[in-house]
Amino acid sequence: MGFIIAIYNFFPVENIFLPTIPYPEFNFCAQIGMYFLLFVIGFEIDLREIKTKSKFILMITCLTILFCTIFGSSIIFIFFGYGIFVSIIIGLSFSTVGEEILIPILDEFNMTNEALGQTIIGVGSIDDIFEVISLILVILFVGSESSGDITVIVIIASLFVLFALAIILMKLKKESRKFSFKNIETLFLFVIFILFLFLGIGTFSEATSLAALLAEIALKTFLPKKRIEAIENEIKTICYGFFAPIFFVWVGASMNITYLLNSPIIIGVIVITSMFAKLLGSYIGGRKKLGKKDSILLGTGLSVKFSTSIVVITILLDNGIIDDNLYSIIVASSMILTIIVPILFSNLIARWNKPVNKKMKNEKIKNVNF
Repeated sequence: MGFIIAIYNFFPVENIFLPTIPYPEFNFCAQIGMYFLLFVIGFEIDLREIKTKSKFILMITCLTILFCTIFGSSIIFIFFGYGIFVSIIIGLSFSTVGEEILIPILDEFNMTNEALGQTIIGVGSIDDIFEVISLILVILFVGSESSGDITVIVIIASLFVLFALAIILMKLKKESRKFSFKNIETLFLFVIFILFLFLGIGTFSEATSLAALLAEIALKTFLPKKRIEAIENEIKTICYGFFAPIFFVWVGASMNITYLLNSPIIIGVIVITSMFAKLLGSYIGGRKKLGKKDSILLGTGLSVKFSTSIVVITILLDNGIIDDNLYSIIVASSMILTIIVPILFSNLIARWNKPVNKKMKNEKIKNVNF
C-alpha cells in the first residue's frame, strides 16, 4: 500500500484520493510502530533454545552472514560511495531472514520437522541475535553522529538513567514473583508504561531505539516466564495488528520512485547478490550433510527478507546517515525477494521432493475414501 502511495505521488491521478505522508500524526504512529517492532524482537529471542542448536546450524548461519556482509558491503561501498562502517552495517542487514514467511510452506509439505525445515528455522532463530547486534551498532553510530544541540551531560545522564532502570528491573527478578497482577489488562498496562517510560528517557539522548530494546530486555528478565507468555500475544496484537502496518506503509510511501525507475540494474544486482550470498553459504556449509539439492533449497529459502533490516535502514534514513536513493533500492529489493522467494522455494520443493508430495497425495485420497 505504501508503494502504491509513492507511485500515486509520482503519477497523480484525478478524482482518486490517497493519503499523503506529511501528516505528523501518521509519522508519529509510524515511529511507534518501529519501536514496537524493536520491542517485540526480544520476545522472539530465546537464548536457551539457541544454545540447543547444533554446530551445523551455527556454521550455516555464520557462513551466510559472512558472505552477505562481504558482498553487500562491497556493493554499498562501490556503487553508492558510503564509508566502510556504514557499508558493513547495511551489508550485515542483507543477512536477515524472514523465516516466518517460510514456515507455512514447510508445514504444507510436511517438512517442518525434517532436516531442511529445522535448519531454516534454526538459522532464522540464531539470526535474531545478529539482527539485534546490527541494531545496536546502528543506534550507537547514529547517537555519535546526530547529537545536535544536546549537551554531553544530558546525553550521559539520559543513558545512565536508562541502563540504571534496566539493571534495577533485572536485579528485582526474585521480588517480581511477589507481584500479583489481577488480570492480563493490568499486566499489559504495566508493560506499556515501562516501554514508554524508557522511550521518554531515551528522547533526551536521541536513543529511543536503544531504549525500546533495553525496555524489552529488562521486562523479559524481570517478569516471570508465565507472565511473559501471557502478555506476549497481547503485545504482538497491538504491534502487528495496528502500529507495524502503519510503519510499513510509511516505509513504502517514503520510496523515491524516480530513482527506482532509473536504477533497475542496481536493484537487480542487489537482489542477485543477496540470493547468491545465501546460496553460496548454504551450499558450502550444507552440501555434505543435506545434499546438493537441499542445500540449494536452504539458500533459496534463507533469501527471503523484509524483517529487521527495514528497521535498520529506516533509522539510518531518519538520521541522515543514508539518502532516500539507497533506502529506496534496499526496500525495493526486499519487496522483490519477499515476493519471488516463496514462489521459487515452493516450486523447487514440489519438483525435487516428489516422493513427499506423492505420499501426501495418497494420504489425502485415503482420507477422502474413508
